[in-house]
Amino acid sequence: MLKITEQKDEATQRVALVIEGRLAGPWVDELEAFCHVVSENRQRRTMIDLTGVTFIDATGRALLARLWQDGAELRASGCLTRCVVEEITRGGKFNPLSMKEDTVASRMTQDEK
Repeated sequence: MLKITEQKDEATQRVALVIEGRLAGPWVDELEAFCHVVSENRQRRTMIDLTGVTFIDATGRALLARLWQDGAELRASGCLTRCVVEEITRGGKFNPLSMKEDTVASRMTQDEK
C-alpha cells in the first residue's frame, strides 16, 4: 500500500509529496501519475518526502532517480531510504560514511558542490 499526501506552500508555489508505505510494483505507477499531474500544474519545485517509506524496489528507485534528475528534492530518513537517495544523488557511488540522520538532496545542491 502507498499513501501520497500533497502539501502546497502557496507563498513559494512549492509542493511537497509525503509518501508513506511501499514504493514498489503498481504503487510506483501511482506515484509517477501523481507527479505527472503536479508537473502539468506547473509547480515550481517538488519535494518528495520518503521518511514514511518502508520499502523501495528497483522500479521505485528508477522513478526517484528520474524525478531527481527533473529537479525534485528527495528527503529521506532511515537506513533504506537514505541509502537509496545517496545512491541516486551520487550517481551510484554510495559512501555510508557521508550519511546523516536525515538526508535531503536536491539537484541544485548537488550541482553547486
